Amino acid sequence: MAKPKLALVGAQTLLGREIRDQATDFHVVAMDSTDAEGKTLVRGEDELAVLSPVDEEAVRGADVVMLAGDLESTAKVRKMRSGGLIDLTGLLEIDPSARLRSPLSEMPGSVRGKAPVEVIAHPGATMLALFLQTIEASAPYGKAVVQAWLPASEHGTEALTELQQQTIALLSFQKLEQGQFDTQAAFALLAETGEESRHKVGKVGVRLRRNLKALLRGMAPMPSVKVAQAPVFHGLTASVWVEFAQTPELERVAELLGKAGFDVRGADLEPPNNVNVANQDGVAVGAIEADEANAKAAWFWLVADNHRLTGQNAMLVARERKDA
Repeated sequence: MAKPKLALVGAQTLLGREIRDQATDFHVVAMDSTDAEGKTLVRGEDELAVLSPVDEEAVRGADVVMLAGDLESTAKVRKMRSGGLIDLTGLLEIDPSARLRSPLSEMPGSVRGKAPVEVIAHPGATMLALFLQTIEASAPYGKAVVQAWLPASEHGTEALTELQQQTIALLSFQKLEQGQFDTQAAFALLAETGEESRHKVGKVGVRLRRNLKALLRGMAPMPSVKVAQAPVFHGLTASVWVEFAQTPELERVAELLGKAGFDVRGADLEPPNNVNVANQDGVAVGAIEADEANAKAAWFWLVADNHRLTGQNAMLVARERKDA
């Protein structure tokens, strides 16, 4: 039986590569989201892949189309077909026919039918929604506060490259490239990037909070969330403070998180970090500690591979369509 066809626009991006690695049960037609003439050569894990520019015939003929490129290519593909679109970037959230999706954190039966455009939630929203809904179901809470740190990969390959260049330049006392962050991002924790930055932390925070509120749907209290830029290449990290309705039994909470599918790192294990969760599915949680200043509160340390979460959600949506 032939595999269903998946047209991947923006296959040269970090998100595109994640989909190419995960979509083994689809025939992937990989396309570059730029308008460069000819073909683009990209390196996969085991081989080189040739990417063609956006092809209207391939887009129209695919069973499902995934969008992992820029605004221009996304708008172009949106004009080519009216449905069967899965947006990994959030650019189509404003589309009237779009529906936000995060199968990893959705309650069974909460989504019915298909939408023409399905937008994958920000990975930070997925991570927090899954965690908070699990906590609320087992040990109800009243308040939560989240400090989340974004990696450079949040903003794509060019931001990764600039962080690497800045790191090398600082160690060798050379001039810094600042075209992406408009400030020193290497070795610095940033509440916001520079005024001329292409990647504003505040905008990411707005999207994360908007997506999280939509995913929680009132089933768990909405936390206060602050987002900052971290000088790391990959991996999303969050420190979460939760005030429970009653003094929590943290061992029981950790056990319930484990049953819900979290990679729980107990006191006898090293807490998770953005390096050791690379290419790992799901969400890891560790450093679970009571708050010494509040008997009803506790701290949790959450970490996930940001692109892996987005890819997992996107592929779950694609498989729903395939099996429908």
